[in-house]
Amino acid sequence: MTTQTRRFTIPEGYSFPIHRLQRVLRDSSKQPLVLVACGSFSPITYLHLRMFEMARDYARQQTDYEIVGGYLSPVSDMYKKPGLLSAKHRVNMCNLAAEQTSSWLMVDPWEAFQSYQRTAVVLDHFEHEINDKFGGVATLEGEIRPVKILLLAGSDLIATMSEPGVWSQADLDHILGKYGCFIVERAGSDMDQATDGLARWRPNIHMIPQLIQNDVSSTKVRLFLKRGLSVRYLLPSPVVTYIEENGLYTEDNPTPSPRPSSSDVKGE
Repeated sequence: MTTQTRRFTIPEGYSFPIHRLQRVLRDSSKQPLVLVACGSFSPITYLHLRMFEMARDYARQQTDYEIVGGYLSPVSDMYKKPGLLSAKHRVNMCNLAAEQTSSWLMVDPWEAFQSYQRTAVVLDHFEHEINDKFGGVATLEGEIRPVKILLLAGSDLIATMSEPGVWSQADLDHILGKYGCFIVERAGSDMDQATDGLARWRPNIHMIPQLIQNDVSSTKVRLFLKRGLSVRYLLPSPVVTYIEENGLYTEDNPTPSPRPSSSDVKGE
């Protein structure tokens, strides 16, 4: 099914964010690229934001891509992951982080405010919004080009794609075959081991080493908050203030319901 024929549900009041999408390529020899990070972001950390910066450096130095936008796509509440705060708070925190610490990142709430959506469908949604509806981006000479959509993820997430039965083969082929991904090294994850079993899609998998090790995770941040410890300088300052003002992560989360039957796995 193509993005032109796939029907996408539209949450009430939803509009796709394009206010920071670069409309014209700076270098006409490059291929326009948009990075999409899917995950819980409960809460968003500096490492989530840093991954986009590492990916942009990699794209500029190692590829023929020019990044024209980056998107955070928080997962739906229906994912039922332990520690998953409500979509309203997670989207608000992502917006604070993107708008106040970056000049090119955006938050797309499409996935967050509806039923659970597989990563393959989320990427199709971006393809539809940016290329089918928006029409791609232009070169300095006026040529219109479609934008390449790539998944941005940590090596801990990509490692699950090598585990039998975790992701469906159809979804893997769609995500890694049709789109591809930028994989950022995460502390404690073996980059080579993370891609075992994914050899057939290797040309579409770009491995990005983490030159300055950072093992901050949302899980560790939630543990700090429950223990009454400071998380300043682990998260963007406006996100810390939001958490404090709303009293978030101070109590244990209720026992989560089982995840949807889909084999899709989302990151933090």
